[in-house]
Amino acid sequence: MKVEETSASGQWVASPRAFLVEQHVADTMTSAHWHDHIEINLLIAGTMTYLFNGKQEHVEAGRLVLFWAAIPHQTILVTPDSPLICIYLPLVDFLALPIDITARQDVLQGAFIHQASPSQGVSVSGTRWVQEWSLGDPSRRQLVIDEVAVCVRRLILDHADSEVRRSVAAASTSPSIRHAQTLTELITRLYGEALTLQSIAKLARVHPTTANRAFREVFGISVMEYLTRFRLSRAMQRLAETDDPIVQIAHDSGFGSTARFYHVFKERTDNTPRQFRMAARMR
Repeated sequence: MKVEETSASGQWVASPRAFLVEQHVADTMTSAHWHDHIEINLLIAGTMTYLFNGKQEHVEAGRLVLFWAAIPHQTILVTPDSPLICIYLPLVDFLALPIDITARQDVLQGAFIHQASPSQGVSVSGTRWVQEWSLGDPSRRQLVIDEVAVCVRRLILDHADSEVRRSVAAASTSPSIRHAQTLTELITRLYGEALTLQSIAKLARVHPTTANRAFREVFGISVMEYLTRFRLSRAMQRLAETDDPIVQIAHDSGFGSTARFYHVFKERTDNTPRQFRMAARMR
């Protein structure tokens, strides 16, 4: 059965299969990596530094941080024996959250959002989320999902009131950001259709060269690379959440053919869609 992204009341609902909470000891990374989730981190103790979007971002214990993990990122400094809680929110579920569109775009444009000040309460909540998620009880897991959704909304609202948010807003009048926002909204709505750079640019009423230049300036990747990542994210969610045929998922996600879907999926994940589905079901 297909899992709906919104409930009958219109509230956001995520599937436990697509959402993950884990805790481990933070460590430095030998190279940058990326994945198609919104990542929420919470250090329980110690400090660490990310290299993210060309900047060093210092993370302190007791503060939630949030960023789009499709932007290559790497931990470069970590205090020893620092416990870290990581929450992985699928991109499609983040896009379904009832948050301000400009704030959402800030995240997709590379904002690294910090909680304003350390909070003992959020550390207690984070520890509880890990414990309840590990139990595997569907009702408890849904509570974790709901609580995290509220925390994400609050974190972004607080960010909107911060000096960092005001500086981003001042820059958001640039043509590149306006073009990128229009293009991402089109991709979110039309990703299942046969799209080319030319067709997307035409719908956005910009020249293809302008569209790609603006997208690279804002996101650091091309329009078509973003489209591919978005399609993969959507397909991964369907594979993990549903029993829908892979052929149907390939078609609905905009890959055009099952062969093309298998090729891209294997190239990007080192797994076939079927292997990914089986691994997701074993979580």
